[in-house]
Amino acid sequence: MNRQRLLDRFLRYVKIDTTSSADSDTYPSTPGQLDLGKVVADEMRLLGVSSVSMNTHGIVIGTLPSNVDKDVPVVAFNSHFDTSPETTGKNVKPNVIESYAGGDIQLAGDPTKIITVAENPELNDLLGATLITTDGTTLLGGDDKAGIAIIMEMANHLIENPELKHGEIRMLFTCDEEIGHGIDHVNVAELNATACYTLDGGGKGMVDVETFSADGALIRIEGVNIHPSIGRDRMVNAIRAAAEIVSQMPMEQSPERTDERDGFLHPYVIKGGVDEVTVHVLLRSFDTPELAVFAEQLEKVCADVESKTPGSKITLEITKQYRNLADGLKKDPRVVDFAIKAHERLGLDVKKTIIRGGTDGSGLTEMGLPTPNLSSGQHNIHSPMEWACLDEMEEATRVCLELVQIWAEGSC
Repeated sequence: MNRQRLLDRFLRYVKIDTTSSADSDTYPSTPGQLDLGKVVADEMRLLGVSSVSMNTHGIVIGTLPSNVDKDVPVVAFNSHFDTSPETTGKNVKPNVIESYAGGDIQLAGDPTKIITVAENPELNDLLGATLITTDGTTLLGGDDKAGIAIIMEMANHLIENPELKHGEIRMLFTCDEEIGHGIDHVNVAELNATACYTLDGGGKGMVDVETFSADGALIRIEGVNIHPSIGRDRMVNAIRAAAEIVSQMPMEQSPERTDERDGFLHPYVIKGGVDEVTVHVLLRSFDTPELAVFAEQLEKVCADVESKTPGSKITLEITKQYRNLADGLKKDPRVVDFAIKAHERLGLDVKKTIIRGGTDGSGLTEMGLPTPNLSSGQHNIHSPMEWACLDEMEEATRVCLELVQIWAEGSC
């Protein structure tokens, strides 16, 4: 495997701004995703990947033909182009730390931003590793450009080493995953795969076999604006109503106060002025029926605040996003079993885990293509303190290479 090539790919990808936007009415939601898609598609063609296509929605697909003389299942690998809108992905300046010596990491672009060992204890296990950080002013984009680089390096290595036997491999790169629309324009039937793996997980040695189920809520508060000097009994301040709505979402149901299998309500974007405010809220639970309970809770809050704010109009719109992939994975136990076996054959520690979030795999599994999530060296995602580990990315590539060989063999 070419470690430097893997790093170079990653550094090249993170410098392209692919921040998605929930406020856009286009797909993909931002043009940078198309820019990265074109780069990746061109690189695939140069490698010799066959049937490379990029559709009008920015979805990129390529195929590595089978090199075995028997019918074996088609396996797909997926990562997404976009980065989270929660922190800007514009003008990313990655910082490469060779042979990490330990200790806290102060970020050059904003000295107040420090990646501490106390908050990142996994750093204690990475002495001597190569780390990539931000400069503290943007996110890094390891979510999910680490996954893209891993999949591309896997393909590059297989093409260079035809003695490694594998069946047909599908490479799938999607857009707008971070805003819940990653697989909106993916045709699972055309993929014609038996199994798929997202490379969109943290650290190393984890196989995510369960995700949140997720809905999104848009609360719109309409008020009445007028000059404050004559506002008495005439102004209806949508900002105050929005503040009351947010204050009625219990802190014990927030991401700040929950962990493990707890669900939450998370107001994450608020915009507007006196005349109108919108509040975006995430609804998350491992137990899908609980989403309806959360929605009913929001309905009661909105109705209560509207009744207390004469002249206001408050509407609530709930949008389905993705569902827990656990049930779908049970339909073909090989998909998870083979991922575990790939780690074990390489002598790597591995464990089944749950993810307090979702991936494109949640939607693909719901559509009938079982898709667990694999580690890809990501840490502190969506944050200016985001960092990635090249050694873990290299390990993930090795896992993928082993995995396709196991599928070609047809047994654990």
